[in-house]
Amino acid sequence: MRTLAVATYLCATFLILCPELLRASNDDDDFSIRITRAQERIQIDGALEEAIWENADIATDFWMSFPVDDRKAARKTEVRLTYDENFLYVGITCHGERDYVIQTLKRDLDFWRGDGFAIVLDPVAQKTNGFVFGINPAGVQMETLITGYTGNRGGPPRGMNQNWDNKWFSEVKSYDDRWTAEMAIPFKTLRYEENRTEWGVNFIRSDMKDNSYHTWSKVPLQFRSIDLGYTGSMIWDQAPVKQNGNVAFIPYINSSSTQDFTAKTPAEYKTAVGFDAKVAVTPALNLDVTLNPDFSQVEVDQQVTNVTRFSIRLPERRTFFLENADVFEDFGRGQARPFFSRRIGLDEDGNTIPILYGLRLSGNIDKKLRVGLMNIQTKANDIQTDQNYTAFAFHRQVFQRSTIKGYFLNQQSMEGSEINYQNYSRNIGAEFTYFSQDGKVRAWGGYGQSFKPGITNKDQFYKFGVRYTTKAFGAIYSASTQGDNYYQDMGFLQRVNNYDAERDTTIRLGYTSHTAGMDYRIFPKKETSKWLYTTWRLYNTLYLNNDLSFNESNTRLSYTLTYNGRSELGFEWSNRIIDLLFPFSFTDETPLPAKSYQFNNLQVSFTSDSRKTFSYEVTGSYGGFYNGTRSNLMLTMKYREQPWGSFGATLDFNDLQFPDPYGSRQIFLLGPRIEIGFSRNLFWTTFLQWNTQGDNFNINSRLQWRFKPMSDVFLVYTDNYGLELFAPKNRALVLKVNYWLNL
Repeated sequence: MRTLAVATYLCATFLILCPELLRASNDDDDFSIRITRAQERIQIDGALEEAIWENADIATDFWMSFPVDDRKAARKTEVRLTYDENFLYVGITCHGERDYVIQTLKRDLDFWRGDGFAIVLDPVAQKTNGFVFGINPAGVQMETLITGYTGNRGGPPRGMNQNWDNKWFSEVKSYDDRWTAEMAIPFKTLRYEENRTEWGVNFIRSDMKDNSYHTWSKVPLQFRSIDLGYTGSMIWDQAPVKQNGNVAFIPYINSSSTQDFTAKTPAEYKTAVGFDAKVAVTPALNLDVTLNPDFSQVEVDQQVTNVTRFSIRLPERRTFFLENADVFEDFGRGQARPFFSRRIGLDEDGNTIPILYGLRLSGNIDKKLRVGLMNIQTKANDIQTDQNYTAFAFHRQVFQRSTIKGYFLNQQSMEGSEINYQNYSRNIGAEFTYFSQDGKVRAWGGYGQSFKPGITNKDQFYKFGVRYTTKAFGAIYSASTQGDNYYQDMGFLQRVNNYDAERDTTIRLGYTSHTAGMDYRIFPKKETSKWLYTTWRLYNTLYLNNDLSFNESNTRLSYTLTYNGRSELGFEWSNRIIDLLFPFSFTDETPLPAKSYQFNNLQVSFTSDSRKTFSYEVTGSYGGFYNGTRSNLMLTMKYREQPWGSFGATLDFNDLQFPDPYGSRQIFLLGPRIEIGFSRNLFWTTFLQWNTQGDNFNINSRLQWRFKPMSDVFLVYTDNYGLELFAPKNRALVLKVNYWLNL
């Protein structure tokens, strides 16, 4: 199997270094649309009855971007633009029969799985960061921050922040043969450069009639439709002026009742007040301020099963950390991130550590320089003293789409108002990312250094890699090294901490990782085929100890068949070779001995058509697991009562069997979920989680009433029970009101 890993690296390197063998054609058509100022008031009612819409330039003749990219879209879409001193207006007409797919009435949720329209904006026209605003035929809004490279279609999404929310206005009207919409996007919501008369723009239509995406400016199939590398141009008759007094003040009041049954303390009643504020220092640079922030309305973390030897990373959901988050977080690699905002104000179990205040300045200094400066102060708790966190980062664009970036991070212990100079953790680093203009070639390299008292060696991080992507071919090679004493106390670092089950201690060991892979996509010759394409993938990840001795190899070979309805059938074979350095137990029995293990696994998966009322995804796998076996079944089901209700459940079952005396274990995770949208402004979500690995049954029920744009009332009930005796552990009932006020 080690021979197969070597062959994978050689083939991937050959394909990357010889892109002319795989070169695809590129269409250089120019897409531009003029935008002129409105001389009349635009009423946002979805009707497009104002005279300006008759005289405005029209963007039409959209191209298919999925499931093919070589032809015009069958159903017509028309887009018109105008503006006044306060708003950018978008007028939309989507032609087609009135048989829409609406997944939910809840903002943002599953937007791209239903019919809809979105505008992509790149105000600084540098193809590095931007905004997406979308609406569906039911009038449900969606907005997303684009914060960099968004990944290849079919791969995991990246470079986008779908949790970002802001204040804008829209309405729709529906007819038998079309639906129309009007958007009013405040200039105060956008971050743009003064005196710039050309913005990057694209328009996307999600059309579930034939399960397709259409774009005005052509986007190759291998890239996501929101990719900023393929925007057209929006030409202003006058540059939008700077918005004076661009301040949003968002106060809140919170009343709660909490009880800790484990500690046998009586119920505690609290009332708290605080605020967030957003201040536009310039049209492209924003100051965020938070005082005594409260995140009680944020949806509870979705629990996951962990059958690895290392910790896992959960996503950030707290509002304060979301806008321009990539300025701070887009460093390192997936398993080694120097900055990870969940390390601030949360412990390792997700419990809250109170934050006193937070300040964050982020955005564009000029058209090619983005910066971020953050300072946050937390209170002391039973685990740590007061902590002050400072983060500074910059991204400087060079060439067409490439970036030089760097960071400085400092976690400083405090004792009241006094600084403890002997207790700190710091990181500095710099990285370079190269993008070819067409996005097919991406290469990167970086260096990081950590500083802690008494540590002077083995405290560095290095990375480099290159990826080449076309419509049918892809190849990647990447490598990274982290020393034994490379710390990321404000970040996330996996695999360095190795648990020794016999001595009940953790040993820090750095490592070097190498990843090489190839994928090849085959398209049918007949347009009437029932399948869209098939994909072959061969990937290997190799881990070496820092003395270059072997640690672990993971080789995966997969085949996926994607059908016209976007359902998928997949098969994957994997082989793992592990030199276990320290005894480790996945059960409560005798730990597995430290020695070499080799085992194979076969996985079969099927994902159904998400347009259907009932959809599901099922994955089953069986194979070796160290010196035993592992059986796994994952099932996700969803029933949709369009458009008001969504009823689903997730099941994850693992059966681990080892020979005597190493024991066995069954891990069961069940997560039913109910979402009801009484209207576009009133939602009820209940999420249950039964997790035997965490010995916890969780109930989280949340009622949200959006009484004004971005102003909400939340009523949240949370309950946790231990499973062994099914006894209550803790319970909370929270009522929170926040109000968005533009000054």
